[in-house]
Amino acid sequence: MVSTNKEVILVDVRRWAKILHLNDNFDWLNLLYLLYKYPEFRTLYYYRIKKSNFIGFIFMHIIKFFYRECPSLFLYCDNIGSGLFIQHGFSTIVSAESIGDNCWINQQVTIGYSSENEHPIIGNNVTINAGAKLIGKIIVNDNVTVGANAVVVKDVPSNCVVVGVPAYVIKRDGVKVKELLV
Repeated sequence: MVSTNKEVILVDVRRWAKILHLNDNFDWLNLLYLLYKYPEFRTLYYYRIKKSNFIGFIFMHIIKFFYRECPSLFLYCDNIGSGLFIQHGFSTIVSAESIGDNCWINQQVTIGYSSENEHPIIGNNVTINAGAKLIGKIIVNDNVTVGANAVVVKDVPSNCVVVGVPAYVIKRDGVKVKELLV
């Protein structure tokens, strides 16, 4: 209620509630349930509060006493779009330049630097499956699925599915292909 990021937090709550098949009656009840049950949501929630005003920041520290963050989920990103869903936060590091709206990140994902200033940009509606690595100054465009354990070190075009080490395209615009990333 006191956060300047209230609208983004509400989008997060509604997306998590939809994915987890929670009751749609009241956003505040879903928020309390998510804070109680999901440490991954708590980490995202605290990230949002840290980016808001001072009153929210103080309130966050009071809540953290009761609801701990996910200890192995790290969000080091200046701009995370609304609706981010983190299915399992175990051993997950998100260190992107930016992440678009409605993204989905699974466990043991690394999104990170290849050098001091070279980190990924993630578009909208991107799904990053378990164990995937996205490294360096790359752009993962909109509507992309990164397969489990894929290693992405080159730009990924929109509307693709990529898999493998190094990652390559297996589906583009709904059509099966086998293309190397350029």
